[in-house]
Amino acid sequence: PAVAEEEPLGAIFDDIRSVYGTMPGLTMAYEREVVTRSMTMLGAGAQGDLATGQLYFRPSQSLRLEQETPREELLVTDGETIWWYVPEEKTVHRYPAARFGQELRLLNDIFRGLVAVEERFKTTPGGRTPEGHVQVVLRPEPPWDEIDHVVISVNAAGEIRRVEIHNMLGSTTIFVLGAPEIREDFPEGWFGFEPPEGIRVIEDAGDAA
Repeated sequence: PAVAEEEPLGAIFDDIRSVYGTMPGLTMAYEREVVTRSMTMLGAGAQGDLATGQLYFRPSQSLRLEQETPREELLVTDGETIWWYVPEEKTVHRYPAARFGQELRLLNDIFRGLVAVEERFKTTPGGRTPEGHVQVVLRPEPPWDEIDHVVISVNAAGEIRRVEIHNMLGSTTIFVLGAPEIREDFPEGWFGFEPPEGIRVIEDAGDAA
């Protein structure tokens, strides 16, 4: 049955906000998969690029992803600068956060509980997952350059357990999320980065610092 017949979208968003809206910070395990358009055409047996790790978020724009598998990586931002550290390669890439503004804004919206979702997205029911989680489709309004739409899956407790980001080229980035845990505070500099000695810093333009 359609989600609209079971529970209004407004009630679903209220449940989400009751979980995330007042959190001073959170952490959760994640699994990320990137499925390209060609993999989708190959059918259900095609598996994309998989990674797992731990995610940390502090409102309004501080995000840290500690990737554990298939290799150690770190992506961290304070909302102004993005650092992508790859210890295996002894390099760290530094980008202005504005370059990835749409993606960061989306994750910021999600982990703050979609506080202004009706103002920024066209929302429609998306059915249910095999686990019984409610799905909601979010289409940016006005449209975004790279992201076509997003599908979120919400469990009965109002926790977002899956986020599918569908881009304009037909690829999909899927985050499977663990249960959110409240974090009251974080260590000093947790959402910044100081390159260790001997690490090459690569600026956005590709020049080494």
